[in-house]
Amino acid sequence: MFLVLLLGVCLSAASAAKLGVVQTEGGQLQGKNHRMSLLFRSVDVFKGVPFADVPGKWEKPTPHPGWSGILKADKYRDRCLQVTLLQTKTKGSEDCLYLNIFVPQGRKLSKNLPVMVYLFGGAFLLGASNDLAILGDSLYDGKEMADHGDVIVVSVNYRVGTLGFLSTGDARLPGNYGLWDQHAALSWVRRNIAAFGGNPDNITVFGQSAGAASASFQMLSPYSKGLFRRVITQCGVALSPWALQRNPMALTKKIARKVGCWRKDEDEMITCLKMSDPVGLTMGGKIDVLLILGKGTVMDLMELAPVVDGDFIPDDPSKLFHNAAEFDYMAGVNSMDGHIFAGVDVPSINMKNGNITVKDVSGLLVGLTKEKGTTAVDSALDVYSSHWGIAPEPEVLKKTVADIETDFLFLVPTQIALNLHANNTSGARTYSYLFNMKTRIPGFPRWVEAEHGEDLQYLFGKPFATPLVYFPRHRDLSKYMIAYWTNFARTGDPNEGNSRVPATWPALTKAHRPYLTINHKITKSSVSYDLRSNYVTYWTDTYSRLPSVSREEI
Repeated sequence: MFLVLLLGVCLSAASAAKLGVVQTEGGQLQGKNHRMSLLFRSVDVFKGVPFADVPGKWEKPTPHPGWSGILKADKYRDRCLQVTLLQTKTKGSEDCLYLNIFVPQGRKLSKNLPVMVYLFGGAFLLGASNDLAILGDSLYDGKEMADHGDVIVVSVNYRVGTLGFLSTGDARLPGNYGLWDQHAALSWVRRNIAAFGGNPDNITVFGQSAGAASASFQMLSPYSKGLFRRVITQCGVALSPWALQRNPMALTKKIARKVGCWRKDEDEMITCLKMSDPVGLTMGGKIDVLLILGKGTVMDLMELAPVVDGDFIPDDPSKLFHNAAEFDYMAGVNSMDGHIFAGVDVPSINMKNGNITVKDVSGLLVGLTKEKGTTAVDSALDVYSSHWGIAPEPEVLKKTVADIETDFLFLVPTQIALNLHANNTSGARTYSYLFNMKTRIPGFPRWVEAEHGEDLQYLFGKPFATPLVYFPRHRDLSKYMIAYWTNFARTGDPNEGNSRVPATWPALTKAHRPYLTINHKITKSSVSYDLRSNYVTYWTDTYSRLPSVSREEI
């Protein structure tokens, strides 16, 4: 009995360290310590940490006034006010500028850890730092990533939809409020993360989809100098065609009509909008699905987004890569990022006996390339049909539709961003990847590979957190991704750090364009060169040189 007691005392004395109460600039915080599967390992979790005050409508965030006593940081706070996924109502609150912190601990308190700040996706319309609860924990729960990679993970809320991105295109409603929220969160992390055991001089911003485009905008903004060191964009960049509003006043007038604020006098209209109910305004920014039935594509629905405001984004993003010269940069896409959108634009691609014709393929190209008029369709079709043969199988046509949408919305803009970074870098490194693990979504055709968003479950360690719904190959992939991502956050090189990786991933340079194919079987042969170069060349050279038609003609 004595030995059992002694063993218990020893184990408890040697259990993982924990932070307890942490002093921040706003006051004291107390999180919750979670034991992990390995002995002497735990993660301190702080949920709902305020990084700014309740924001005014269409105003930049302001510092939080602070609190007295100890704030219990053990519950996620409301997401920012937004439409629901089905677009039928709203949820969330205007009091939403909170972040969550995941700090790994061993036997001694962690010190000087790399910090990874995650920006969620959701088309700039919806989403939250604790989004999509799957079997208990949020999809973005950072415990497994923090524990396996020995990094601090931070997830951040920011304003979305009408309240985050409405703009008149001038100083009256400049827009980009959601980007300013992200910037305020990053600034808070830099000022406070040392108290949690983080290194304020080693912060990496990473995000997926609209969150990746956001991370890209943060990297390109002149306001980010010295704020963080590295950036990872997954399936989205500031150059993506859906990531920037080109005609913000037109959208503002459309929303004004919906909420009864349309006036000939723009100043009167803006005054009315500022006095309008936030819930009504948020519903006014919902997606008009009926708009694309029979005309246009899914891309036409993605209206609310950042703008070139002459301030946070001073110029077209393609002209701002000199601001990114000192940031290490890693970027990639999923091999079928566009499939889910292609399935809306051309529904027959997912039907077992769905009929698809060359006319369907050219119809999609008409919708995507309408800013160039009809001249682009034939040249694009020539490029995408070059491997078809005389009588292509329906499956080949269906996969071509998914490839076109993937290239146009995600892959080509990402390749352009990587090349611009490599061409402007001053000693910082550039890495390119293609994630192509076969889809786990039931019901899709056999040819479907990695769907939009499928990389996240592996990066956030779901195969470890919920092992019963995954196989060993999924845990291998999760281990590899966490290793590459956290090594990159630690050193700026995905091959160097605390975690062993299955193959060396070479950097992309002006002269060489290697990329790593990421799945559960990574070997030396997973490194290839010039990702889809024929298609990248078509969109960047041939297509971009075609004259644009005027808006009236579109």
